[in-house]
Amino acid sequence: MKISNIVAYPVTVPVPLDHQVSLGIGRMVKRDTVIVKVTTDDGIIGWGESHHARAHLAIATLVNTTLRQLVTGFDATNVNGVWSQIYRFQLASHGMGAACAAAMSGIDMALWDIRGKAIGWPLYRLLGGASRSVPGYAGGICLGFQPPAALLDEVASMVQRGFKAIKLRLGESPASDIARVSAVREAYPELDVLTDANTAYSLRDFRTVAPHLGAARVGWLEEPFPAHDYRSYREAKAMCGFALAGGENHFTRFEFAQLIDAESITILQPDLSKVGGISEAIKIAAMASAQRLPIHCHSSMGINMAATLHVLSAIENAGYFEADCSVYNPLRDDLIDFSFDVDANGTLRPSDKPGIGIEVNEDFIESHTGYSGPGFV
Repeated sequence: MKISNIVAYPVTVPVPLDHQVSLGIGRMVKRDTVIVKVTTDDGIIGWGESHHARAHLAIATLVNTTLRQLVTGFDATNVNGVWSQIYRFQLASHGMGAACAAAMSGIDMALWDIRGKAIGWPLYRLLGGASRSVPGYAGGICLGFQPPAALLDEVASMVQRGFKAIKLRLGESPASDIARVSAVREAYPELDVLTDANTAYSLRDFRTVAPHLGAARVGWLEEPFPAHDYRSYREAKAMCGFALAGGENHFTRFEFAQLIDAESITILQPDLSKVGGISEAIKIAAMASAQRLPIHCHSSMGINMAATLHVLSAIENAGYFEADCSVYNPLRDDLIDFSFDVDANGTLRPSDKPGIGIEVNEDFIESHTGYSGPGFV
């Protein structure tokens, strides 16, 4: 069963004005992604998703040229061999590029989908796991910058769906961030409130908001600073009593080894569509397990979310599943047949279908060809 073809499709979906959410990296005006289709010589098709990295046309081109040339003809079940081939000839020799890590993620994900389909097993079982309940939080592109009253209405809808945890977007200004977090905590004393600043804070901002986040008993503050600003993370950790989270913008186990060694971030958030795929996420989870650190994967879009739920069902140190609760997300609702139901305990389970367990609407891909321009303004 050899890889006979690999095709990456850049996909773009504009977001209507009334569904545009503002957060620390801007206001979302369109959703981009890269869908990767891998076909074997005996006709099995695997699907994966590469993060757009704000350059989805370039990511797709990298898959369709260099990476396809490197691994076509490989045994499709040899996921470690494919990963090593790309690492040797691209990452190791030309630098730890984020574009290559994102591009190879989609290929790796599709190969795991093929393995599951070939044997008839769901991905979680193939990874050595079981169908088990995974706690979820309402996240993704939602709960953004808005007046506290409007935010409370949105939180109420998440709680009604069964979520016991939600993630608020910070980074507008210290004053407005404090007001929103305080309002949610006052209204929901028992809710697990997580926060994400999307790298928008300075240390001065952090010093201002930290006492209030502590008083609100937030579960974590995610990415207050850029991913590699280790000094700011060290200083921040020394002045707060809540956990710092990060990892969605770290690539491969080699960068996660540095992140773990820095001992500032204790909530690790690899993204399967960025970090190097499912293969790399499993290695990172094992590294983290040795340090008693939990894995709370970052996820959104569509195929990536479905695969993430399987991975969290398979690893021993799984934390929260990030459920994208955007009101408008065709990559979740129309591109694939994935849906998540939250039970009374705020938990979810992966699909029992073979592989990742999703069907892909190729007509949707054809009618939403990727185009250039920023996703956030």
